[in-house]
Amino acid sequence: MNIIFIMTDQHRADHVSFLPEGKVATPNIDRIAGSVAFSRCVSVNPICTPARTALLTGKYTHQIGMLDMSGDLHPEHPTYLRALRECGYWTGAVGKLHWNQNWPWGTPAGKGHDLVALREQIKEYGLDYLWEAAGKQLAVPNYCDYARYLDGRGLLAAYREHVASRGPNLQIPERTRWTGEPWPFDEAHYVDNVIGDEALAALAARPKDRPFFLFVSFCGPHKPYDPPLSCLDAVPPDERDDFIVDGEPMSDAVKKRLYSVRRAYRAMIHCVDLQVGRLLRQLEAEELLDETVLLFTSDHGEMLGDHNRMSKAQPWQQAMIVPTAIRHPEHLRGARCDSPVELTDLTATILDVAGLRAEEALAKAWPAYHDRVPCRSLMPIVRGETEGIRDFAFSECRTHYQALVGERWKYVRFPATSEASTATEALYDLVSDPHELRNLAGEPEQAPRLADLRQRRERLFDLTPPAQTGWAPFG
Repeated sequence: MNIIFIMTDQHRADHVSFLPEGKVATPNIDRIAGSVAFSRCVSVNPICTPARTALLTGKYTHQIGMLDMSGDLHPEHPTYLRALRECGYWTGAVGKLHWNQNWPWGTPAGKGHDLVALREQIKEYGLDYLWEAAGKQLAVPNYCDYARYLDGRGLLAAYREHVASRGPNLQIPERTRWTGEPWPFDEAHYVDNVIGDEALAALAARPKDRPFFLFVSFCGPHKPYDPPLSCLDAVPPDERDDFIVDGEPMSDAVKKRLYSVRRAYRAMIHCVDLQVGRLLRQLEAEELLDETVLLFTSDHGEMLGDHNRMSKAQPWQQAMIVPTAIRHPEHLRGARCDSPVELTDLTATILDVAGLRAEEALAKAWPAYHDRVPCRSLMPIVRGETEGIRDFAFSECRTHYQALVGERWKYVRFPATSEASTATEALYDLVSDPHELRNLAGEPEQAPRLADLRQRRERLFDLTPPAQTGWAPFG
């Protein structure tokens, strides 16, 4: 089977229409849910680089030294792309990878990574073909294929100014300057439209005598919230005051601005959906749709004002749960899975489709602990053999929290922040309290449940130590 893995950036699970609670129409993305739509796929770390490197390796971010958006994924870690290539697949990637960020925040424009110059090194993660977009904001410090595309049209400096003028990534709505103004340049140059073009070019460039794997990674709906005007016009305004309020409510002025941001966010998803439609039509034109497994997900969600927060890296469902779907042409059941799964279970699923076992393909005997591979294939769910593969899914973020998410219960541990502090906990009943507004950790009757969840978290860390790496040329 051929495999196409489609990904968005900072996409909330309630912003697809393959789930009934969806707040935006995504008719093309919905087709990817032809086998199973997953309503509780947990990002193992709701920040870009950690989530994406976890997907590449099938391991938790504490195992691969990628807890934060800082540093580079060590090349010693086995990747699913290398495993696919070694078993005969042609492997291509178009769009945002973000496996490397070895420059500090505040780096001036153009002084980050030259990803074009680093192309061959990045392809060593397991790629035959690569066209890279650093990301909407990351094209400011970095020089990528998309930056080169803009540069060739005399637009790079203006684009970087456009991004910078939208303000920094502050997480409190009252402090942000974000708006929902449309893209100020020709729509043909909008990053996700260009990624759509390049995805079709990659599909055309593939060798026709081998199975192919294509990773298509869009940059929306990540901020800045700047959809093409045609996409913004296609999404009607909506000023429902349905923010999840936790603490002090937002001012009316901030809500007014966030209504505009929400509309732009939905419009960016509409833009991605149009590009997914182009890709699906090309597969149909080449009679490849019934020979190709399609997967869809995102790296993390977006708070959009809920709990008085913006952006990602938060312990609530809006940041942690990502929209996820699979279309396997041999198993078009149109099912829905509400059981918890982890983002990296897609890694094991991709390998399973290729006839490989993640426990073997992503492991090696030396250095130590590379053999601890926690991802699990979703194919038993796709085939209808089981309704779930986990009792709880795990997520962690920087040193801010670790969480276990089940169908009903969610446990969060907030580690100590200083020698004088102690760890704290939260426990939510997701059935009676889906918005996570009542912390039950202090309730005496919950003490046995807390003890069980603590033990589960401790066992998980016991069984998944950091993999060892080396650099010295002793070999």
